[in-house]
Amino acid sequence: MINKKIILGLFVISFLGSCAPPAAMIGPAYSLTSSGNILQAGLSYGSSEMITMYTGKTPLENLQEISSTEIYKTKNIHKKTLESEDFYILVKQNVEKTNKILKSTNQ
Repeated sequence: MINKKIILGLFVISFLGSCAPPAAMIGPAYSLTSSGNILQAGLSYGSSEMITMYTGKTPLENLQEISSTEIYKTKNIHKKTLESEDFYILVKQNVEKTNKILKSTNQ
């Protein structure tokens, strides 16, 4: 039974892969068939359309933009940390402390 659903799902997705408007109905249609709740399916479709009208982007595009900016901010934080004066002083102190320990053990 599960294999039939997977094959049917792949078959439907392959035909609707390049269609933007029908693809927007796949999520609510899945919600309707899995839960049987028309209100939930309508709310899903309506919220998606509202987000698209308000932002000009689909919810998926908004999520991709948010995740790409978070990655960019994270990279900048790492770069700023490595280039900061405090980090340099911390590393220098740890290297000096390690050198003292090594010198004392070698004697």
